[in-house]
Amino acid sequence: MNLVDSSAWLEYFADGPNAEHFAPVVNIPDQLVVPSVTLYEVCKVVLRESDENNALQACAAMQKGHVIALDAKLAIVAGKLSLLHQLPMADAVILATARDQGAILWTQDAHFKEIAGVRYFPKK
Repeated sequence: MNLVDSSAWLEYFADGPNAEHFAPVVNIPDQLVVPSVTLYEVCKVVLRESDENNALQACAAMQKGHVIALDAKLAIVAGKLSLLHQLPMADAVILATARDQGAILWTQDAHFKEIAGVRYFPKK
């Protein structure tokens, strides 16, 4: 399984320099885990930078994967991971979801750079 974090989704939708790393993963939705918090983050950024139609299209594409809602179990694990790795709340939830689902986390977010189970590509 694979999990594409918010920064990687935004890079993919913008067809940025790192999109080539994330496109193969995004294009296999049956192997894709999507934390609900990534839907929130991507929707917010696309709404701010574009319009509602593009935000809804982005969210529809993301929902082709297996959307995982934040529950009590994930929240507790995320709290521990946040402290352990000094992660912001959303990033901790994303990492907790990846680990819970046995997924590789794909990102260009430097917060994840040194964490096991992460495929990190520096922003270009």
